[in-house]
Amino acid sequence: MTAADRITLYYSPQSRATGARVLLEELGAPYDLHVLNMKAGEQRKDAYLAINPLGKVPALRHGDALVTEQVAVTIYLADLFPQAGLTPALNDPRRGPYLRWIAYYGSSFEPAVIDHFMKRAPAPVTQSPYADYDTMLGALEAQLARGPYLFGDQITSADILWGIALSWTMMFGIVPKRDVFVRFAERITSRPAFQKITAADQEMAAAHAAAAGV
Repeated sequence: MTAADRITLYYSPQSRATGARVLLEELGAPYDLHVLNMKAGEQRKDAYLAINPLGKVPALRHGDALVTEQVAVTIYLADLFPQAGLTPALNDPRRGPYLRWIAYYGSSFEPAVIDHFMKRAPAPVTQSPYADYDTMLGALEAQLARGPYLFGDQITSADILWGIALSWTMMFGIVPKRDVFVRFAERITSRPAFQKITAADQEMAAAHAAAAGV
């Protein structure tokens, strides 16, 4: 990969972009940060809305490719660096389940936990994208119980995505601290990449709060 192919990650600390940055570290990928102070509302300004009209992070630019959406970013980065061993190959029998559980995060887990957090009544089970909250969590728990990772002994980028998500949602009481979830999240958050980015995020978040007068 040449210098021109370096990845630019549009980033704000302690956000969904944290998982993308942790994954970049795990992959050993060359990247630069384009930092947005979300406490100052920089994600809602025209310059960034031209990158992502939703005003959300993460987003990344790689050459002529612009990638948004956390699920797409996870798949794209892991496929871009297959030598890191965090993505099953196309002919690997784990590839289908790998894509299933990454998609499950965006299509089922995220809407379910947001509805739960906001105390919104879910749609009828026949219309809901996630059936119901308890069923959604039960399916995830059953998969993780096979351990130590989603697909056995080998970690993938899906584990990075899920481990960080469960750590955050359990911290804020949105997801219950079931033993399977706690042990799985600890496997991911104890890794050096997560520890490194967490420390960096704390410093950056404090600087953003001070700059925004929060």
